[in-house]
Amino acid sequence: MIELGVNGTQRLFDGDPNMPLLWYLRDILGLTGTKFGCGVGLCGACTVHKNGQAVRACITPLSSAAGAQITTIEGIGAQGLHPVQKAWMQVNVPQCGYCQPGQMMQAIALLAETPKPTDEQIDEGMAANICRCGTYQRIRAAIKAAAEERP
Repeated sequence: MIELGVNGTQRLFDGDPNMPLLWYLRDILGLTGTKFGCGVGLCGACTVHKNGQAVRACITPLSSAAGAQITTIEGIGAQGLHPVQKAWMQVNVPQCGYCQPGQMMQAIALLAETPKPTDEQIDEGMAANICRCGTYQRIRAAIKAAAEERP
């Protein structure tokens, strides 16, 4: 039996401990904001937070999430829009939108670690998240806007 927290709710899972966290979130809990992209942890579409750190849910087995607190894109706005969500809308970041939940989760983790990042720090911190539409300049602008809004 694996116990973990998901968006502030304690959960129990009595299944295959090697099941990727992504499938647990999407198929069992119905939290479909976290997207399947490459399946090997390279694109970032499946980014969630495990104890506040950005991880790739497609390559994170449930066994490694035991006792952890997992936050998905659905969980970041539970108390109202997060500054990153607000900035994403202000800057009009999404084009197709598929990668954006993962982009936002990575950006939130980046800002938690580096509250006022430089362009170089943003580029480095976001490098593992791919946007096929090429909205990287808008992503950078939104991260800077979110950094300014945060205390």
